Amino acid sequence: MTTASGLDRAHDLRRLSAGALGWLGRNLDHFDPFTSRGRTPERSAAEPGGAHRPAKAALELALLAHCWTRLDEGADPRRTEATARVRAIWRHPGLPGLLTAEPRAAAQYRLACAALAPAGTEDAPFRADLALLTPADLSPAGRSPYQRLELRYYADKAGVPHTVEPFAELAGRNVLVELPPTALARAARRDRRDARADRAEDAARPDEPPVTVPEAYALTHSSFFLSDFARTGPGLPEDAVADAAALVARLLDHCVRHDWWDLAAELVMTQVCLGLDALGTPEGAAAVERLALVQRPDGSLPGRSAATRASATDPPAAYFATAYHTTLVTALMTLLLGTADAG
Repeated sequence: MTTASGLDRAHDLRRLSAGALGWLGRNLDHFDPFTSRGRTPERSAAEPGGAHRPAKAALELALLAHCWTRLDEGADPRRTEATARVRAIWRHPGLPGLLTAEPRAAAQYRLACAALAPAGTEDAPFRADLALLTPADLSPAGRSPYQRLELRYYADKAGVPHTVEPFAELAGRNVLVELPPTALARAARRDRRDARADRAEDAARPDEPPVTVPEAYALTHSSFFLSDFARTGPGLPEDAVADAAALVARLLDHCVRHDWWDLAAELVMTQVCLGLDALGTPEGAAAVERLALVQRPDGSLPGRSAATRASATDPPAAYFATAYHTTLVTALMTLLLGTADAG
């Protein structure tokens, strides 16, 4: 693993931030499902994920604007423009139908929409649909601890009553508390086994991540919800933070080596949410260095990983669909790392 000097890292961060935020700003029409560029006719509504993709993209833009506003209350024109676009989408009469286009995600999308709504949307059409949420939509019954955490996070921010247990109880049973001891013990056994293996066996053995990909995303998102995207402390029992940080470090090292860009950016954010100096860790510094290296001249990150990257020759809508999420997550990562003024 290579690491950059402090000066290089600062340069990488400024370039990552300015590039990613610039690309997002130039592509706001693609986030807006009510513009011609925001519609994706090449994706059928019957295709898995096709019906709710526009809502997901709009909600992610709203999350970026929401966090950015809290981190930087200055008159940054990029933030002002992004927030104005979210406000226009949120006030559109077609938004309620968009949020319910995928029935399984309808309740979650309604809550997230209300939780992330910018000022000036108090009388927007989507507000009336909050009354359509049922007790089952707002109940912990049948949900995993992680799903309960997500439900409580958005319901609380939306001001919607629910019956989910308090954050302290959810934190004690969260994947950030329960998974690290098992995963770290498994990784230690693998390290000992690898130390005994000869070179031929070592070359033939796949380099396995310490946890599964779904577990990895549950780790990152849990840290976001428990800390309100680093606005508060990590929200974990004190003795659980060290193990969580150790597992995140191992996983981040794996992501850097295997070019899992989206998850690498989320894991750096998780380090921040855990209260760590992310750039002061070898893994965090290497992740920023790697993301800066793969960022394209237009400022975008071309996909979630090297294996799924988009081609610069793809049609604009197709390129956006592949690149926007990782670019947005990388932009948010740089903001959490303190580069909101990198214009």
